Amino acid sequence: MATTPVWSVDPRTGKQREQVAVEATPREVDEAVRAAHAARGALADATVRAAFLRTAADLLDEAVAHVIEAADAETALGPGRLTGEVARTGGQLRAFADAVDEGSYLDVRIDRADPSLSPPRPELRRYKVPLGVVAVYAASNFPLAFSVPGGDTASALAAGCPVVVKAHPDHPATSELCASLLRRAAVANGLPAAVVGLVHGFDAGLELIRHPLVAAAGFTGSVRGGRALFDAAAARPVPIPFHGELGSLNPVVVTPAAAAERAEEIGAGLAASVTLGVGQFCVKPGLVLVPDGADGDRLTGALSKALGESGPGVLLDHRMRENFVAGVRERAALPGVEAPVTPGPDGDHTVGAGYLAVRAEDLLAGAGYDVLLEECFGPVTVVVRYAGQDEAGAVLGRLGGNLSATLQLSAAETEGAPGPAAALIGQVTGLAGRIVVNGWPTGVAVAPAQHHGGPYPAATSHSTSVGGTAIERWLRPVAYQSVPDALLPPELREANPLNLPRRVTGDRR
Repeated sequence: MATTPVWSVDPRTGKQREQVAVEATPREVDEAVRAAHAARGALADATVRAAFLRTAADLLDEAVAHVIEAADAETALGPGRLTGEVARTGGQLRAFADAVDEGSYLDVRIDRADPSLSPPRPELRRYKVPLGVVAVYAASNFPLAFSVPGGDTASALAAGCPVVVKAHPDHPATSELCASLLRRAAVANGLPAAVVGLVHGFDAGLELIRHPLVAAAGFTGSVRGGRALFDAAAARPVPIPFHGELGSLNPVVVTPAAAAERAEEIGAGLAASVTLGVGQFCVKPGLVLVPDGADGDRLTGALSKALGESGPGVLLDHRMRENFVAGVRERAALPGVEAPVTPGPDGDHTVGAGYLAVRAEDLLAGAGYDVLLEECFGPVTVVVRYAGQDEAGAVLGRLGGNLSATLQLSAAETEGAPGPAAALIGQVTGLAGRIVVNGWPTGVAVAPAQHHGGPYPAATSHSTSVGGTAIERWLRPVAYQSVPDALLPPELREANPLNLPRRVTGDRR
């Protein structure tokens, strides 16, 4: 059978750097999944899992220079950005190790038997068990934190699930390097290397989602690609959970009072958020509601100045560059849409940042403007000038689900009695998984209270892919009724030999 080479490509030039691997055949995908499935039992010991995750973080730190060099060569994201991403990735691994040690993710609940109730209640003990092999689809824009060693992988391993990662074609060499570090960490802790598998190729990704031993999947990418995999996961003879992060516009609403108070600050902050990572963050603000009038003009003036001073940037690959240029051209061609700072090609391999402007009344006039309500991946945003709160609310009412929604409010609006600002928060809560006030959505803290998800199409489930509760995606609850103590899993035995947090007949212990 002919093999298809997998090349590492320099996005700064479009030239091939080296052949990294070959695309996996159906037989090779099957072998990787079966090996991962056979390794499930080795992950049963929570102490070993936690040690494995910490060792992986340590090895990533030790190889930081090599990892950054490889990732920068394939993504052009730059050493500064990638240094932060390595730290974030190691932090995620250690945070999930801590979660495994603490044990509350198992959600242990015990209800004592009570024959006096009507009907009588039997003895019930409940906790969560790992689903099995998890397919992870690596993201293009985060070669570490949302790829091979990223949050999906870390949380699945923490739950006790082996993973098989489908590498992203934009950074195959980085993927191979990181997979080797994870496998070394596994072996160093007495685990089979097969607890982390890696495959390359579009067809391999389809084979992976259809494999009968794959129990769940995590995805970060486009609406089109994610929806195809989501549909494939649902169409299997035995459907599986598919936790996909697909796309997001991340609306921003600037109130008239906020524009009056700090127009220039908001304009400059918006420009920095739009251009961060050359506009390739999944939480880039892509639609900004700015009030009509002189204060709104000052804001857009500051935005124009900051974007005009930003230098050109390299997108992750030339296909994305072509899609960005075409997407901007399609939007700018709509009647009434202006480009005060024109985004688009700048040289043979780079793009310049900019923004498009439209009046809310035009945007609301018909379905032909719906493309402005869709994500355009790259350094561009759409500024919508609105005449009043009702008009702003009508624009928000046209939006689908989002990862984030941001409100720029005045000091008085944040400190005073509930009023229009509270109503705005209520409206955007229905649209997004994270609400930001007087900040910017780019930058997603890895923390227990974080939620990185949202209504469709931002995500295909109500789970988060960032933060401690991301582990819940890879677990399912099991209840044991009237089972003798000696036959119970150690997590549920009366003596609590693992010293796990538990809720007993409603009380925390």
